Amino acid sequence: MSVNYASGLSAYDNKGKCGLPETFDPEDVLASKLERLVELVRQSKYLVVHTGAGISTSAGIPDFRGPNGVWTLEAKGKTPENAVTFDSAVPTFTHMAILALEWAGIVRYVVSQNIDGLHLRSGLPRDRLSELHGDMFVEECNKCGHQYIRAKCVPTMAKNLTGGLCEQEKKSRGLCRGKLIDTILDWEDALPDADLELAEQHSRKADLSLCLGSSLQILPSGSLPLLTRKNKGSVVIVNLQPTKHDRSAALRIGAYVDQVMRGLCEGLGVSVPPYSGPSVSLRSIHSQSGGGRRAKVSADPELLQKFTENYRMFLNKVNHCFTKVKTGTDSKKESENDVVTTTESSIDLKRKSEVDVKGESDIVKRKYVESITGDTKGNTGENNGIKLKEEDEKKNKK
Repeated sequence: MSVNYASGLSAYDNKGKCGLPETFDPEDVLASKLERLVELVRQSKYLVVHTGAGISTSAGIPDFRGPNGVWTLEAKGKTPENAVTFDSAVPTFTHMAILALEWAGIVRYVVSQNIDGLHLRSGLPRDRLSELHGDMFVEECNKCGHQYIRAKCVPTMAKNLTGGLCEQEKKSRGLCRGKLIDTILDWEDALPDADLELAEQHSRKADLSLCLGSSLQILPSGSLPLLTRKNKGSVVIVNLQPTKHDRSAALRIGAYVDQVMRGLCEGLGVSVPPYSGPSVSLRSIHSQSGGGRRAKVSADPELLQKFTENYRMFLNKVNHCFTKVKTGTDSKKESENDVVTTTESSIDLKRKSEVDVKGESDIVKRKYVESITGDTKGNTGENNGIKLKEEDEKKNKK
């Protein structure tokens, strides 16, 4: 399906300001601002990230109000030239950096206005994400509300029937058999209750809201970062165009989001995994057991399996880095496909780390989080329902 999904929705007149000029911070100013951002994140105890269309433009998905945005071009009688589809688009460095920061225990929650599914397909856990406008890879039962995360893009938009039936079992009543619909909102549709409630809750709890690639014009999504400020927290905005809330920001950065997130992760010493195919995690590695508001979600098995493989690969690389430090081997970037980290930070991370996802991998995950955040209380929680613990126990018995 074309990434210009707006053409499949009803007409919408409240487009806000489109085509505003982009402003880039000078190199020295950007370097100073990145240092300030790293310090703010280091000091933060509860970081919430708010994302808009600007984090997906480097994946080939057009935004709405940028110089080549859908609505900007529409006003000129043009349409965007799309080289990608939702199925072929891949998560950007920013998507993978947010995932890495969540794994490291730094990002506590993500609120997104995007419907491209790239957050979920990067492996960002569903229970740490509010998708306020829907997801092109999610179907929902119109009867019981159960959601299905799919490997392929769903065929419809605007809450229409996709052609599938719900297969959830009901107590003593067989299968639900409700009809499945897509989750993409039309312009005047109400936002999903659970996602909006959680977005508001985490925004209020946050002491730092990091806004990436959004003009913050669409309501109520664009006003959520202000809940952090009302709670005496800080707001950081990273966007090339001016936004509605620039005056409320403690820090305003004019640069590409991928560049900013690379600088942030290097400054924090956080390893960013490469993208190796769509994968899905239902529960954060830091979440405690219990489904909460997100109990009614499942995913295609191949997506869950891929996450298991990706996370194991990441832990193995981190553990390999520890081994290098212990044996005195020089720590260098190995290739573009390897985990991205700076040498100095990696060494720091490896000395303190041996991360934990149950059993052997738990040690690595826990220590990895400790090395980045200084949290020595073992705030690692459960592991997304992946059977890593059982697998590690089997290995230990052998």
